[in-house]
Amino acid sequence: MKRLFPSCLLRFLGVLALIAYPFAVWLGLSHWPPERLAALLGLMFILRMLLCRRRLSMPWLASALALTGIVLCVASLLLKQYQLLLYYPVIVNALMLVLFGLSLFSRASLVERLARLQKPNLSPAGVAYTRKVTIAWCLFFLANGSMALFSCLYGTMSFWALYNGAISYLLMALLMGIEWRVRKRVQVQH
Repeated sequence: MKRLFPSCLLRFLGVLALIAYPFAVWLGLSHWPPERLAALLGLMFILRMLLCRRRLSMPWLASALALTGIVLCVASLLLKQYQLLLYYPVIVNALMLVLFGLSLFSRASLVERLARLQKPNLSPAGVAYTRKVTIAWCLFFLANGSMALFSCLYGTMSFWALYNGAISYLLMALLMGIEWRVRKRVQVQH
């Protein structure tokens, strides 16, 4: 299996599946019977869980995200409530908020742990900076998850797909870009 699916290809396909999810739901609910879409998405999440969880840096997170998708798909099928498929981005943001938020109460925040992978001897100023970045990501996931929930409850399918499939990723990239620029300035100062 490893020769057929190199880990970089699996990571790429996993990221592509997550990014494409809103568009797949939007197109699927517009053109397919909802039960077929829910079953197909459920199979995609099962495949993602089986293939990717051992090849990622945080396999439990990949498994939790895949399991969340599986539960939503199964619930949609059993309850015949296909709008449940729309809540996947909300739950992903909530999981990420919990992950980043809980790390603020541990010895090292999540961003600090990631920073120490590149620079094991992080200065006290670096530790303080990573804590602020962790808080910024918490605020991002709170706002992004709230907007995703708003799009589920009050938005049209087109708005839901646009926000959760494009705008949220652009906002994430913007935050990453801003953080990278600020980090370079902080590194020069210390």
